[in-house]
Amino acid sequence: MSVMIETPRLLLRQPEMGDWEAFAAFLGSDRAGFIGGPYSDRNAWRAFGHMAGHWTLLGFGLFVGVDKSTDKPVLSAGPWKPVGWPEPEIGWSVWNKEIEGKGLAFEATLATRSWAYETLGWETCVSYIDNDNTRSNALAERLGCVIDPKAPRFEDEGDDYQVWRHPAPDADGNPEAYA
Repeated sequence: MSVMIETPRLLLRQPEMGDWEAFAAFLGSDRAGFIGGPYSDRNAWRAFGHMAGHWTLLGFGLFVGVDKSTDKPVLSAGPWKPVGWPEPEIGWSVWNKEIEGKGLAFEATLATRSWAYETLGWETCVSYIDNDNTRSNALAERLGCVIDPKAPRFEDEGDDYQVWRHPAPDADGNPEAYA
């Protein structure tokens, strides 16, 4: 079953092989620093397989955002809960600098969060964000998230990240208001 969400400026869909080049370029760059990068091609391939496999094994995962104006994959966003994750997460990554500051990550994350609440039945979720990732911290705040100091944390990670709690499904706002 293929899942697709359409927003005013994006098509959000499951990862495809055609996304590999843009994804690998992102993970191989300094832009991936807050998620363990830059990655070698070998490790980027593993991450790409993890992203695609999450859909195969769990029926959900990070969506790839394709910019309708260019037909190019530009970001990932959506529900994420690999084995060992303390709580369901909504994650996002902007793959190239050219789309920063245009609200596309907000648009994608709001739409995929609504999808997780409505389709997966999630009643709560978080985002794990590095303290120094100012852009993602600002996006979490714009999405209505609040830092949750009581949220479960990763046992093997340090304290250099925050756990942002997303608003409950009934407080999710209007999914049509993407911009």
